Amino acid sequence: MTALGALPHRHVLTLPTGPGAVRLARETAERALAEWGVDAAHPAVGPALLILSELVANSVRHAAGVSPQTTVVYAAGPDCLVLAVHDRHPHRPRLFGPDGARPPGGLATVVELTHGLGGTAVVRGDADGPGKSVWITLPL
Repeated sequence: MTALGALPHRHVLTLPTGPGAVRLARETAERALAEWGVDAAHPAVGPALLILSELVANSVRHAAGVSPQTTVVYAAGPDCLVLAVHDRHPHRPRLFGPDGARPPGGLATVVELTHGLGGTAVVRGDADGPGKSVWITLPL
């Protein structure tokens, strides 16, 4: 896994966990990728935008009551793209069941797209409280 600090391009967006969050997160990603020279036609970009949309939508749907803000981290280097979505809701979703099965719903899409591109997906709990981040790393 690539260390975030080693990636030359980084952007952090904190936005209200509510209507418009998915659109704003996606538009910000599109602008950042264009500024960083990542071609919109690259095979990882479309799936990455869908993954980002699903993760932010999950925060809006499930965390808005306890997490008024969602933070999105965007980072890229010559060979990878990293996306992370953070909220303060204490539930840490499982990306795989005990039997290795994928979760239902939008997270199944996230896991399927991520692994289909040869990437990784992990959930990391906050060191200082109940929140968590879902980190996605995709090869470019």
